[in-house]
Amino acid sequence: MAAQPEPDIVLYDLACTKHVSFSPVVWRIRLMLNYKNIPYRTVFLEFPDIEPTLKNLGLVAGEASKYTVPAIQHVPTNTYIMDSLPIAQFLESTYPNPPVPLTSDLGREIETKARGVLGKAMYSSVMPREVRILSPRSQEYFRRTREAALGHRIEDLLDGDREERVWDGVSDAMGAIGELMRTNKADGPFVLGAWPSYADFFIVGSLQSIRVIDEGVFQRMIKCPGYGGIYEACLPYLGRND
Repeated sequence: MAAQPEPDIVLYDLACTKHVSFSPVVWRIRLMLNYKNIPYRTVFLEFPDIEPTLKNLGLVAGEASKYTVPAIQHVPTNTYIMDSLPIAQFLESTYPNPPVPLTSDLGREIETKARGVLGKAMYSSVMPREVRILSPRSQEYFRRTREAALGHRIEDLLDGDREERVWDGVSDAMGAIGELMRTNKADGPFVLGAWPSYADFFIVGSLQSIRVIDEGVFQRMIKCPGYGGIYEACLPYLGRND
C-alpha cells in the first residue's frame, strides 16, 4: 500500500477521555479546516504536556499570554503558529477559497457580548463538568490551576441553586445575542447570511465544546432562538472531530 501523503496542517488539540475534540478555541480552527477542506492530522495533548511540547516546537508565548492550544504546524513551510486568531489569519491568507470573513461589525458585536454572557454560563455550568472527561493527569492539573483561583472545589459551583441563579441572570442577554445571530436570517442561516464567517465558528465551537462535555447543558443552550439554527447550519463542518 502506498504511503499516505503528509497533511498540510498538524493541529495540536486538547485531549479528553472521549478521544474527540472538545476545546472551544480549537474547534474554531477545526471548523475552518473542515470548511476549507484543508488536509490535516491531530495531535492531542494532555494539559500538563502543552507547554513543554509547544516549547520544544520552538513556539514562544507572548508576555501577556501562555502556551496554549490550538497550535498548528504548516507542513509545507514548516511554520508553527499558536492561538486561534493568528492561526485563522494564516489559514485565510494561505487558503483563501472558500473565503471565511474573519471580522465584521455584527460578528464583533456578537463575540464581545457572548464572551461576557456565555462566559459566565460556561464558567458555572461547564467547567465543573469538564473535569469529568479529563484523564487523571489532566484532572490534577485542571483542579490545581482552577481551584487556586476559585478558592474552593470546582464542584461547589454546582451546589444548591448557584448554577440556576447564573442562568437566570444571563437569560435576557442570551436572548438578545440570539436575536443578533438572526440579523441576516432572510439571506441565510449564518451570522452574515448565506455563508459562514469566523463569528459562526466562534459560536458553534463553544456549542460543540459544551455538547461534548454535557449534553444537558447543550440542549439548554440551543433552546434559545438563534443558537440552534447556526449550529445546525454548521453541522457539515463538525464531522471531523479527531
